[in-house]
Amino acid sequence: MNADFDLFIIGGGINGVGVARDAQGRGLQVGLAEMNDLASATSSASTKLFHGGLRYLEFFEFGLVRKALIEREVLLRAMPHISWPMRFVLPYHKDMRFEGDTPTSKLLTTFMPWMKGRRPAWLIRLGLFLYDNLGGRKILPGTRTLHLPGSKVGKPLKGKFKKAYEYSDCWIEDSRLVVLNARDAELRGAKIMTRTKVKEATRKDGVWHITIDGPDGMKTVTSRGLVNAGGPWVEDVIRNVARQNASEGVRLVRGSHIVTKKLFDHDKSYFFQGEDGRIIFAIPYETDFTLIGTTDAEHNNLAERPVATQEEQDYLLAFANQYFEQTIHKSDIVWTYSGVRPLYDDGAKSATAATRDYVLSLDDNGPPLLNIFGGKITTYRKLAENVMKKLEPILGGQGPWTAEVPLPGGDFPVSQVSKIIAELQDKYPFLSVCWATRLIRAYGTDATLILGDAKSAVDLGEDFGATLTAAEVRWLMNEEYAVTAEDIVWRRSKLGLRLSSDQIAALDAFMAKAS
Repeated sequence: MNADFDLFIIGGGINGVGVARDAQGRGLQVGLAEMNDLASATSSASTKLFHGGLRYLEFFEFGLVRKALIEREVLLRAMPHISWPMRFVLPYHKDMRFEGDTPTSKLLTTFMPWMKGRRPAWLIRLGLFLYDNLGGRKILPGTRTLHLPGSKVGKPLKGKFKKAYEYSDCWIEDSRLVVLNARDAELRGAKIMTRTKVKEATRKDGVWHITIDGPDGMKTVTSRGLVNAGGPWVEDVIRNVARQNASEGVRLVRGSHIVTKKLFDHDKSYFFQGEDGRIIFAIPYETDFTLIGTTDAEHNNLAERPVATQEEQDYLLAFANQYFEQTIHKSDIVWTYSGVRPLYDDGAKSATAATRDYVLSLDDNGPPLLNIFGGKITTYRKLAENVMKKLEPILGGQGPWTAEVPLPGGDFPVSQVSKIIAELQDKYPFLSVCWATRLIRAYGTDATLILGDAKSAVDLGEDFGATLTAAEVRWLMNEEYAVTAEDIVWRRSKLGLRLSSDQIAALDAFMAKAS
């Protein structure tokens, strides 16, 4: 039986759109359905980092860390507009401790009981040596030791911190990563359907019959293969949509973040270790703010929208206040966000200890169903390649191709961001540095497609505030699947931090009229 699609994907988070882009580029015809907006759940609620996971070394997850470290620079080269190198400062103090259940902690407790769970400096340096060398580095600089007193990075910290280690990772605009993968998949021929819920998927006549309910009503499409990239809803898709059995499952872990007023005047981030063994980051955010997170809390009810609870906010404030000289108060918090991470359930005792690696489960009893459990944003491209490796013998298609191909707007070298911003200002003199920087950091070289032949800001149409114009809004609606103001101000951008409720309401009204 001829099918509408070679591969149909349920879920518009990073794993789903990553698979869609990869599969479409191999010559397969792909369809994807997302019941809400792209990146509306886990994939817009990360700590915004491409990183190897330094703390995973304590759990002996060397394979996962190595894969992530290798992938870090591959991704950086493919998306220099939405990802960039970042240096992390890890202050050291003798009171720093392991979380009690880590393999490293147990090993040291056995052989060095006099340490009483403390993290010795030599062990941190060993971990950073491994972090520098497990995956190889061509772009990012390695670790160095810092003397904090009198330094710019030491100034915001309490005086007891004299020494720190500085290492490299990368920032990533997570929601834009999802949108650009979806856009690239569609430019290559995929059909991306947002606000479209998959109601049922049934094997019949050698293909999947998939009932979808979207803006155009209910209909049934067929596909030779099906990928379940439901994230937190992966088990629900298996049991209630595809009506299959699976032995694997996910552990739902809530990660919450707070955004505060700007806490320090430099572009480096902090990696803080707590006396409870956990870690948090404090990261420069959207120029005028600081991002602090994350927590690890069990989240057992998917019907309950994840929010940063008061307890979690207090925890993050107390944690950060162990390090910063100037006390951060609740009144300094300007925004919070929270997401549910669908970690593969490996039976770990705590949410923190649960693996961040992914598991791909293929059911080929008839037309294939591949279920994705877990994963992390840094390894999404490799996950997609491995999905296709499992499906290729059944569905066919060409070989891997995504490693050296930039996402839309990312066709320039990592080192040329400042040059690209300057060139945009030269072409459009009415742009301020902040405005041009925001456009390049969001759209890269595609910024010129939004600005067109505009000679002044007036040519871009209605001004909604914070440099958001009607021309950009139309682009986001026509090219990036935005339907509501929330899609734009909290996912396609973070302009919600700068726009008033009245401005956001005006944007919503404009979009409703324009749709």
